Amino acid sequence: MKFTELGLVPEIIRSIADQGYETPTPIQAQAIPIVLSGRDLMACAQTGTGKTAGFTLPILNRLAATRVTGPRKIRVLILTPTRELAAQVEESVRTYGAHLPFKSLVIFGGVGMNPQISALKHGVDILVATPGRLLDHAQQRNVDLSGVEVLVLDEADRMLDMGFIHDIKRVIALVPKKRQNLLFSATFSDEIRTLASTFLTHPEYVESERRNTAPELVKQYVYKVDRERKRDLLVELIRDNGWYQVLVFTRTKWGANGLADKLLKAGIEADAIHGNKSQNARTRALANFKSGKLHVLVATDIAARGLDIDELPYVVNFELPNIAEDYVHRIGRTGRAGSAGAAVSLVCIDEHKLLHDIERLLKKQIEVVAYPGYEPDPGIRAEPILMRSAGTRGGQRAPGGRPGGGGSRGNSPKAPGGHRSGPAKPGGGSHRSGTRHH
Repeated sequence: MKFTELGLVPEIIRSIADQGYETPTPIQAQAIPIVLSGRDLMACAQTGTGKTAGFTLPILNRLAATRVTGPRKIRVLILTPTRELAAQVEESVRTYGAHLPFKSLVIFGGVGMNPQISALKHGVDILVATPGRLLDHAQQRNVDLSGVEVLVLDEADRMLDMGFIHDIKRVIALVPKKRQNLLFSATFSDEIRTLASTFLTHPEYVESERRNTAPELVKQYVYKVDRERKRDLLVELIRDNGWYQVLVFTRTKWGANGLADKLLKAGIEADAIHGNKSQNARTRALANFKSGKLHVLVATDIAARGLDIDELPYVVNFELPNIAEDYVHRIGRTGRAGSAGAAVSLVCIDEHKLLHDIERLLKKQIEVVAYPGYEPDPGIRAEPILMRSAGTRGGQRAPGGRPGGGGSRGNSPKAPGGHRSGPAKPGGGSHRSGTRHH
């Protein structure tokens, strides 16, 4: 199937062609006809499947087919859990609506309200928003949602995880009862199904891939290493393998800051993004990472959710997540849209149970690779995992590293080919089948 066979208007087909795409991804091929038909949709789609274009394309088509006269009113409302995802969804709307006369706007917290108020006054067709900031504007009567025809909840599972359920219900109460509803989620938990039952009407159901599966093109490795030596091993891996674009996950924002500082001191361009960073700082760090100015972006799970980075070659779990499903979300940032990728996990003795939980979820064992000079000390005993990580404050040791990032650097021999033993650099190359604005 080609995009030209889906019944989209010529202006949208032209925008798709401008991006070099011809063939929809599976979730797009399933979702677009349903959305075009006007039915409600409940879609299970993992990160990296092209889900955003799965709803932006048919929504734009709907607006183009039913243009209205008079002052602009918000006809489409898209709710997302994070600032980054909101910005990326609105960018997708602008990309595929480039040849259509519609105006879109993104609003989120962490920045001033006045520019958003001004833009809302000038009229908007498609509004992308985080729930909290949208409700701030609604309370001040800056936004009129009485004309909403389509309501989208993107990454609904994450919105529930972040405690937005009451905000979502308040927003639903502000939009017309007669509307089209689209819900996208990486998982369909009981909570998601309960939420869906409250506002979807006889929805169609589509699923892009089996739940909790890791991307097939991602090569997964585990390095067993002592908690205090993780930082030094990461520096060695980046330097010796020539890794040039690495997304690194930590459990906490303090751990992200400490690790980014350690990498900078080692001469590796790095920055951290997390909830305590201003929106401008997060946007700047992401832009520098995408452009190649930064080699390493250190992120917490919340901050990294929805990051849209094409052909990201490396993801590193500096610390394993406490919830096994989050591992799948993390490594889904690489191996996307046909490009190969590597997911490397640095696992200390404290995390063996977490690793077991992940392998049980994946129904397979992850390959363990030895790194000479960094073999774990068998005398070290497991300790409870605190919700602090390398670089913690107050001088307390936490799993992942001691204050100051101690541990001497290994001085082990190179593996054949000029690299130490471990995963080789994945092959590059791009695959332009299906849109990647997700």
